Amino acid sequence: MNYETANMPMFYVAGLAVRTINKDGQSAQDIGSLWQQFTEGNLADKLEDKEGSELYCVYTDYESDHNDYYTAILGCKATSIEYLPKGFTGKAIPAAKYRVYDPKGIFPESIGATWKHIWQDDINRTYTADFDVYNLNDKGFEHTEFKVYVAVN
Repeated sequence: MNYETANMPMFYVAGLAVRTINKDGQSAQDIGSLWQQFTEGNLADKLEDKEGSELYCVYTDYESDHNDYYTAILGCKATSIEYLPKGFTGKAIPAAKYRVYDPKGIFPESIGATWKHIWQDDINRTYTADFDVYNLNDKGFEHTEFKVYVAVN
C-alpha cells in the first residue's frame, strides 16, 4: 500500500470518545456507534471552536499497541478544547511524523482494509496518536474520501 510521510504540527480534536479494543470486532462496533451518534445528532454543529469541515477519528491513549485497549475520539479539529459541550472529549494531538495513507475503494470497507494492512505491516509506530481525516462529500457515504495518519519514529 502506498504512503507518503508528513510532519504535522500539534492540533486539538473535540468529539465523542469510547475506550475500545480491536479484538473480536469490538472497535468496529464501538466506532460505528460513535459515527451514528455524531452524524445523526449533527454534533459537529455544536462545536463553536470547530476548524474546517472534515471529521477526525483519533486513536490515542494506547495501553500498549494496537492489540490492547485505546481511546477513539470521533469529532472535529478545533481551535480550542477549553469549553466543550456536555459529553464531548477534547485532546491535544502532539506534533509528530506520520505515514499518510490515501486509500481507494468503497467506504467503510476501505478503512477496515487499510487498518488491517497497517496492523500487519512492520511499521515503527509510536502509539501516541493516530488518526483518520474524512472529507464528507455529496457523492454518498460509500464514496467518503479519507486519509489515514499513523505516527512513526
